[in-house]
Amino acid sequence: MEGKKVVITGGAGFIGSHLAERLVNQGNEVVIIDTLLRGNKIPKPIFDKVSFHKVDVADRDEVTKLCKGVDVIFHFAAILGVDIVADNPIETMETEVNGMQSVAYAASVNRVSKIVYASTSGIYGHLALEKSVDEEILVDPRTSYAMAKRYNEIYLASLFEEKGIESLALRFFNIYGPRQDNRMVIPRFMEQALSGKPLTVYGSGQQTRDFTYVDDAITATILLAEKVRGFEIFNIANEREATIQQLAETIISSSNSNSTIQHIDAPKKRYDYEVGRRFGSSEKLEKATGYKPKTSLKEGLEILFNN
Repeated sequence: MEGKKVVITGGAGFIGSHLAERLVNQGNEVVIIDTLLRGNKIPKPIFDKVSFHKVDVADRDEVTKLCKGVDVIFHFAAILGVDIVADNPIETMETEVNGMQSVAYAASVNRVSKIVYASTSGIYGHLALEKSVDEEILVDPRTSYAMAKRYNEIYLASLFEEKGIESLALRFFNIYGPRQDNRMVIPRFMEQALSGKPLTVYGSGQQTRDFTYVDDAITATILLAEKVRGFEIFNIANEREATIQQLAETIISSSNSNSTIQHIDAPKKRYDYEVGRRFGSSEKLEKATGYKPKTSLKEGLEILFNN
């Protein structure tokens, strides 16, 4: 993507800041909308080149003003973290739904050609499968966060049918990389390993996840924004699952740490949200773009430790 004017809501966050960095480096005009509730993760040389606005995405009038003359809106603003979602289910849903309606209104008024929305693999819920999940499988959202994400996917599909605004819903699978805060499992384990503390694993550690490196996710996001028409849903997944136990062991090995692994009970509020197995298929992504995530977990962790 080059020579476009884009808005990124949540652009100062983890994934949003990486997207902003890539789009700026590709020669695009980037407008960031963010409340900075989680701080600013945009590197200073990039921040100096974007137009930053400390605005709540639910502020429809301000968002509409900022989307004037924009080609694409990347709507990545969200409330994140299992514990935060569990403690604030109503706020989580209101943030998601109100934010989407604000973005949709701004896109309609300003004739924005496309909305790219950060959805979640959490939509698949507790599905117990013997293979990776694809976009056609029946979803089973259990948290307020996942339910709101699914609602917004349906809203975007309706928006395309009624108003012709193209959109993509991207179901991200456990994205990790530089600048991620330690509420998430990989930076938390890394911090524990580097300080010689035990890596605290909830339960048996046999639950699996599909860890996808952020640079791969950004490449997929931009390619889809360029190539796909209409409304579509895509998984952004590495297609390789690892247990949390394996993740902890790999981090200890990669960091040459003397840390041990300590199994602890998960906080009670997490039990309803804990999924035993989740990994995704990127077959649809590859068919649409010729690309799929390629960085292995070991390679991604080595990049992080050498960063």
